[in-house]
Amino acid sequence: MRMFSFGTPTPTTTREDDLAVLRLIRSRRVGATTFHRLIAEEGSAEAALEALPRIAASAGVEGYAPCPIGVAEAELSAGRRAGWRLLRWDGPGYPATLLDLPDAPPVLWLRGNPACLARDAVAVIGARNASSLGLRMAHGMAAALSEAGVTVAAGLARGIDTAAHEGSRARGTVAVLAGGLDRIYPSENGALAEAICETGALISEQAPGTEPVARLFPLRNRIVSGLTRGVVVVEAAHRSGTLITARCALDQGREVLAVPGHPMDARAAGCNALIRDGATLVRSAADVLAALGIEPAPAATLIEAPGAQDRIATTLAGRSPPRHGGLPRAPEIPRPPPRLRDAGGPVNLEGRILSLLGRSPTDETMLLRDLGLTAAALAPALVALELDGRITRAAGGRIALT
Repeated sequence: MRMFSFGTPTPTTTREDDLAVLRLIRSRRVGATTFHRLIAEEGSAEAALEALPRIAASAGVEGYAPCPIGVAEAELSAGRRAGWRLLRWDGPGYPATLLDLPDAPPVLWLRGNPACLARDAVAVIGARNASSLGLRMAHGMAAALSEAGVTVAAGLARGIDTAAHEGSRARGTVAVLAGGLDRIYPSENGALAEAICETGALISEQAPGTEPVARLFPLRNRIVSGLTRGVVVVEAAHRSGTLITARCALDQGREVLAVPGHPMDARAAGCNALIRDGATLVRSAADVLAALGIEPAPAATLIEAPGAQDRIATTLAGRSPPRHGGLPRAPEIPRPPPRLRDAGGPVNLEGRILSLLGRSPTDETMLLRDLGLTAAALAPALVALELDGRITRAAGGRIALT
């Protein structure tokens, strides 16, 4: 669900504006969705920075201070000293496909050739412990897509991602990193990352020096899928991080395509389940191009059951569990129950919100319906709870307990 319109990108950026934007997104408890809400409500990054202490205080967070200007200056200097390019969501060069996302990254650091972000893109992703057949399929499909003028995107992970990058890097591939651009993970892909930058690009929403810790990989996955017209899953186990990217793709309105595998191979279980629930079966780059309507597309057989998107969305969201086990859910971390700050005022609304949420994400539209409120009435309470660290936002306008 789109929460706001981003309008026409600003044609120029200034260092002062860059610093304000960096300070806002690097401020404690300000994620991408909250960033855009604050910009929409306050009118600018500078105004949002001025309002943050007041908003935090109203949420019961005492002594809140935005990111210091020195931290933003250091990030800006480090990135530009390394020869990277800063892409802002409201500036030139930012990938147009990301602008439709309610949690569009406010900034992206780019190393390499920005031209590859302007072409149609397809993600080719899959298992880290891929089979040799899977690796050959990913490499060959990525190479053919690249030859057809499509940018192949992936996450630089071991296995299928690596094969996809290697197959498409001659004509430009995009690798999305979970950490900073100077923190290549896995380390054995350092040479590949260097080669990618010759014709394609590395991108990340994280500051230089950020280590790729576990919580950042789902954030990376939403960018991988958000950049593309569709996501091709080559191999994936039944409980696989790859399926989280597929779920992001569905939330974002992207197509999900999958390569079938042998029913006795555990590495094909996720792909086979996706196809069973309506994902488009693909066997080649020609199938992918035809399914996504990208030219040139040679004649290919397209297999897609009626109502595919609805059924696969149901499966990935966990509303109708598959017969042979569930698809992946975010790991739950034990946390003490939230404490209300007082017994009156807006806290009553916050308590009602928290009582309706769980560890699994809930659509904001469902929350509005259950509370009987308008979006305008609910928004301030959600911002307060997010700043207080009690809720988190997922792709597609969904909310969960932290």
